[in-house]
Amino acid sequence: MTETTNPSKQQNGDAVMPETSTRDDVFDDSYKAKEGPKPPMRLVWRNIILMFLLHVGALYGLTLVPSASALTLAWTALCFLLSALGITAGAHRLWSHKSYKASTPLRVFLALANSMAFQNDIYEWARDHRVHHKYSETDADPHNAVRGFFFAHIGWLLVRKHPDVIEKGKKLELTDLKADKVVMLQRKYYKLSVVLLCFLVPMWVPWFLWDESLWVGYFIPCLMRYALVLNATWLVNSAAHMWGNRPYDRNINPSENRFVAFSAIGEGFHNYHHTFPFDYATSEFGVKLNITTAFIDLMCFLGLAKDCKRVSRDLISTRAQRTGDGSHKTG
Repeated sequence: MTETTNPSKQQNGDAVMPETSTRDDVFDDSYKAKEGPKPPMRLVWRNIILMFLLHVGALYGLTLVPSASALTLAWTALCFLLSALGITAGAHRLWSHKSYKASTPLRVFLALANSMAFQNDIYEWARDHRVHHKYSETDADPHNAVRGFFFAHIGWLLVRKHPDVIEKGKKLELTDLKADKVVMLQRKYYKLSVVLLCFLVPMWVPWFLWDESLWVGYFIPCLMRYALVLNATWLVNSAAHMWGNRPYDRNINPSENRFVAFSAIGEGFHNYHHTFPFDYATSEFGVKLNITTAFIDLMCFLGLAKDCKRVSRDLISTRAQRTGDGSHKTG
């Protein structure tokens, strides 16, 4: 791993960023909301209906858990972990923030895991996430938490994007994503990969290998698992932007939320992450409540990942003393 020693200063309460990171994930305080009335909210009924049906199916799947075999439940947990890693270690830390480098085999694995998660393809996910960091808690933020918990959690997917989100997204420098053959190949075959990896494989494996019913396979490792991964990810956008302490920057909404860190396998240390978006661990405390960091560390040990960006302890301490809310602890 490498440690950042002389980062350049960027705006966001003097957030810091190494020269090798993307500037699209650093807060831009020059954004000004347009004067006049807000654009009307346009509902996307297809998404509303599909999300409603998904969650009804997930709740029904929960009632089937007692009838599922132990192997099926273990398979469901594995599918949850794989899906989550496709978001956290893949779309988020690798492709959105370029916080470490991954070999081609690891990038292919993470792209497949990302398709299992079915949260938009890597290119679109990373683009929207960079917009989120650059214009956090403004009209240009796709899931602006100032608009309330429901909007930040799921509501943003049920309405058309604010025009500023689209406008700012088009202005981002995304050549790194366009040049990544794995990203563009996944984007090209995304729908097919989702059908196979998010729905068919989770359902078929229990049926084929240990005679689980397709009914149980569809509702538990498929729908219930998918809904759980979605909501774990959404909690980072909602709960972690509302509840928790702010030891690194008291001037921003993102907070340290242990429940979110647990449910989203390490993504709940959100005040740290928005203060130091380039840190591969998204946390000062390494693998503590952070399965994703442990996974990346394992990949480094196996020679499949390298050049993990990290913030020095001196820089963390200095920043916490200067802009934190006084709750900073060193361990």
